Amino acid sequence: MSRMPLTERRRQLTEAAIRAMTRDGVPRTTTRSIAAEAGVSLSVFHYCFDSKQALLESVITAITDHYVGTVKKALRPRETFRETIRAGFEAYWEHVRAHPGEHMLTYELTQHALRTPGFEPLARRQHERYAEIYQELIEELDASMMLELLVPVPVLARYLAAVTDGLTLNLLVVGHDEDSAALLDLVTDQVAALVRDGADGPAAGRHADRSWSARGGRG
Repeated sequence: MSRMPLTERRRQLTEAAIRAMTRDGVPRTTTRSIAAEAGVSLSVFHYCFDSKQALLESVITAITDHYVGTVKKALRPRETFRETIRAGFEAYWEHVRAHPGEHMLTYELTQHALRTPGFEPLARRQHERYAEIYQELIEELDASMMLELLVPVPVLARYLAAVTDGLTLNLLVVGHDEDSAALLDLVTDQVAALVRDGADGPAAGRHADRSWSARGGRG
């Protein structure tokens, strides 16, 4: 077995864990099966991860990273904020359709953490991370589009995380059908109503007294 930097070895084991858990389910996936999936010895696994909780956190982070890059590329500023976020939702939706097993695994990880004594903070951290990602995306858009929010950024970020979570589960259960695009349009309209940019100015004077800057605090 060739020597590999610790960071790279952890990445290798994390991706192996994702494959194994997606195929076999979280309860049936052992450290031994993950090591075998990665083609390394069990001792290498324990050298890289000192606990199963550390591995699961790495798995959650990696799955999230898999689609965040795709969404960020799609979120290039367009003529309006609505068009921009609609493209982001579409990119995410396509990732779910292309990788249903990974997204299904995220729900299984949440349930496993909530039902396993001592692992409960992992589920909380998982969903906090989702909100953090949306906050980062909002702030990045603000840097280029000068957004003015009608709600605080953390509230919008948590709302987006909750809505996306529900939409994802619905797609995994029901499947992609003719209503999917309408669902994305509906969510996009709801979010666009909470944010205005230079091109979406009709709402301007009506809510100026309670607008929030995406960079934090009231505008």
